[in-house]
Amino acid sequence: MNWPVLLEGMKQGDAKALARGISLVENEYEGYYQFLQSLPFSTTKITGITGPPGAGKSTLTDALIELLVEKGKKVGVLCVDPSSPFNLGALLGDRIRMNNWYNHPDVFIRSLATRGSMGGLHPKIIEISDLMKAFPFDHIIIETVGVGQSEIEITGLADVTVVVMVPEAGDEVQTMKAGLMEIADVFVVNKADRPDADTFVKNLRMMLAPAFSRHYHEVPVVKTAALQKTGIKELLDIILNQLQKAHLTDKRFWLLAERAFYLIEQKRMKDIDKVALKTEIEALYPKGNFNLYKFIANK
Repeated sequence: MNWPVLLEGMKQGDAKALARGISLVENEYEGYYQFLQSLPFSTTKITGITGPPGAGKSTLTDALIELLVEKGKKVGVLCVDPSSPFNLGALLGDRIRMNNWYNHPDVFIRSLATRGSMGGLHPKIIEISDLMKAFPFDHIIIETVGVGQSEIEITGLADVTVVVMVPEAGDEVQTMKAGLMEIADVFVVNKADRPDADTFVKNLRMMLAPAFSRHYHEVPVVKTAALQKTGIKELLDIILNQLQKAHLTDKRFWLLAERAFYLIEQKRMKDIDKVALKTEIEALYPKGNFNLYKFIANK
């Protein structure tokens, strides 16, 4: 594999080179780690979009892409889908997401399966997002499945994190994780044409009020109806404004430390194979007295 030629193609804006690079890194093709070490420094900002399933994240992302393309911008999108625990493939996949953009020269969309990752993000999401940053995109969007801890994990990747909710999530707001409140740079109340949207927004703002003193800034709350394209321009303006403010801070270095920790952890776990573990357990279990903790102590 001629990695330097591949990298040059990516830097020149060759979408096929980027797609190939992502596949090679996903599959840990020989030489991929040296390839990652050769990636250029990039200041391209990443917007993370997360929230519970059914909140309309994909429709919202689609509407944001449309506005950015109208402005003449190149947009890269990573959609992190839930995956089957049995075959580790994406359950949603490319076919039903943002169909209008797949052949557009200024838009690149890649759907990634979580592959059973505990946090709900793809195990190679950090590396793939860095590949995206080597490509001449003006904007990169990562849309997560919004289950498990992925809402929290996305902040380790994104310069600005957008948390999408719907008016029906009233009870969820009352029990919302403190971590989710902390990571949101923007709250979006989507499907705001539904009843009780204004009440929901009011309650959300009241819940956020105690956090203002800790954040030293007010977290914007934006109402949208993505299907009707309502409120999207206002949302984009806020995201762009937040991206401008997302410069070097203590939080930024903590996020880089978090990425470094994750990558070191992955590297040290490299020789642990889940399929091999299952095979060993299958052989040991029928003998009786199987103890999981003794089993892993010898690993």
